[in-house]
Amino acid sequence: MAMVRKTITVTEKMDAWIKSRVESGDYGNDSEYIRDLMRRDEDLRRAESELREMIIAAENSGTSTRTFDEIWAEGVQRAEAKMKKTA
Repeated sequence: MAMVRKTITVTEKMDAWIKSRVESGDYGNDSEYIRDLMRRDEDLRRAESELREMIIAAENSGTSTRTFDEIWAEGVQRAEAKMKKTA
């Protein structure tokens, strides 16, 4: 992937924070840290978009005729099935 050089300006406090993250050994340099932040932001935005779509779909699906207990029981069954798959 082609790389593009960017120049950014940060406050002294932000610079100290970035340096501390690099010095902790979690990142090799400032650029790695900034790129990781950007990837995390992208992932967060994608997850927020997916959640919005799920909420809209749920709202558009109408009102359920099932009781709370029925819905809860189905959730428990789904969770148990998921746990069995990962075990």
